[in-house]
Amino acid sequence: MSVLSPYFAYQQALESGFKDDAAQRRAVECLELCYRRLVVGEAEISGIYLWGPVGRGKTWLMDAFYQSLTSSLIVPARRLHFHHFMRWVHKRLFLLTGQEDPLTLLAQELASEARVLCLDELFISDIGDVMLLSRLLQQLFELGLILVVTSNQPPEKLYENGFNRERLLPAIASMNQHMQVLSVDGRHDHRLHPGQQQPRFWINQPQALAGVFNELAPEGGHKQPLLLGHRNITVVQRAKQVLWCRYSDLCEQPLAAPDFIELCDQFSHILLSEVPRLSGGAQQNAIARGTEDGALQVTAGDRQLPALSRQDDGVRRFIALVDECYDRQIPLYLSAAVPLSELYKEGALAFPFRRTLSRLQEMQLQRFGQSPSD
Repeated sequence: MSVLSPYFAYQQALESGFKDDAAQRRAVECLELCYRRLVVGEAEISGIYLWGPVGRGKTWLMDAFYQSLTSSLIVPARRLHFHHFMRWVHKRLFLLTGQEDPLTLLAQELASEARVLCLDELFISDIGDVMLLSRLLQQLFELGLILVVTSNQPPEKLYENGFNRERLLPAIASMNQHMQVLSVDGRHDHRLHPGQQQPRFWINQPQALAGVFNELAPEGGHKQPLLLGHRNITVVQRAKQVLWCRYSDLCEQPLAAPDFIELCDQFSHILLSEVPRLSGGAQQNAIARGTEDGALQVTAGDRQLPALSRQDDGVRRFIALVDECYDRQIPLYLSAAVPLSELYKEGALAFPFRRTLSRLQEMQLQRFGQSPSD
């Protein structure tokens, strides 16, 4: 099988009908240079940080680069969604409990297994992740691991206004030192150029989901609750590869991103009904008075947290579900109370939900886009 470098993969995509994009072309030229330096075995190579609005092709470009490396069988590389990476980090740290400086051991393990680490959708919102990543990223750079990352934000905006953000600043400085930061901000959201359409979203039409379920599971289904993590989730119907739940039963339960990873391990099609208008509702303000980092207590004083509606915990889970389905290319069928554009128009999660909305729009297509998109 012939190996396509990132540049030739992009040229092949253009010949098949993708739209040429100056921002994408600049990024693919940098990826091509990185690829060629890796293949000839150069020692000092900068990583690449691709950032920009949704739908500009960041993930497509990173995947073309990753596939070029793995197809050549010359450069060992790993590719993970950021959620999956953090899940792996937490699991490995747990297994290394009792070892001296487990984070250093984890960094050495990563660097020994791969020359390149590709991370998709870097987005930091948790102080615990900040404390881990700040040291881990610096150690990976020191060990010579090359990072290729996609994000909707430049390094300087990561975890902006977050609690104890100064803990992340050394890692941000390391990213700027060891990675070429590129804006992939073309004029077009490529997800908005539809191909052959297959309806996957309806407004107040649960009967449409019933038809989809019957088509996907002609052998029929059952209503036995789904054990997810340590919780039994009520289902509308389920079959071997198809799951149909109500929004309240799946997104308003205390689940986390790893639970949605497990969900997508089990089912190839997911149906979600009775999705409400997600923004609005009573607001709550909270005061936090510090945190702990292992045995070290951090003095933080009082701080005002962003105003969140009571629905926002469910919205976070909905975002995690959409991200996982998108990353795994698992069709997600929705019946909602309002059009997609009105699901979440304002609120504390408006920024991450813009990516979710764009992904939902693309997931309405039978094929994932007609031009390189995220």
